[in-house]
Amino acid sequence: MNFAKFQDLVTTREGFRTMDDATVTGEYFSDSCGDLYTFYLKVGPGEVIQDISYFTTGCGFGTATCSLLIEMARGKTLDQAAAIDEAALDTALGGYPEKKKDYPERSIAALRNAIENYRSQGLTPTAAASAPDDWTTPASAAAQATAEEPLQTTEDRKNGPVVLHQNGKLTIKLGSLS
Repeated sequence: MNFAKFQDLVTTREGFRTMDDATVTGEYFSDSCGDLYTFYLKVGPGEVIQDISYFTTGCGFGTATCSLLIEMARGKTLDQAAAIDEAALDTALGGYPEKKKDYPERSIAALRNAIENYRSQGLTPTAAASAPDDWTTPASAAAQATAEEPLQTTEDRKNGPVVLHQNGKLTIKLGSLS
């Protein structure tokens, strides 16, 4: 593993931000460690990723891996970005420790979910680029209508963070809501 590169990726956190005007988002939640990965894409003409960012609750390896994926996907077409694989991330970082080898798979899953969400919404690059900020398709409106509830029980809300999906945005509220 290239520790200097890893340290730089964790320190600079390239692309670590939410994007209010994203064309589409995609998420992946890791049951094994509880990390959440969200990718935000702004897709332009020719299905080119004009802007890309991410948010993760993961550790340094999650941050480094997402930052690498941002570097590889920015300016690429959706098909080119979807073709990025675990081996490319592994090579870019000079390998992963044995216990961290699943991080490339996690970040790629979130990116590919965003790409699939884009395609399932039936958007064309031109329509996506010129759509108003509050656009919805029937599929996304239905998804939003069913995703307004917290993803935790009442007892969980009293004891820890709350994850909310509202109006197509993910919110994590820390602390007690009692």
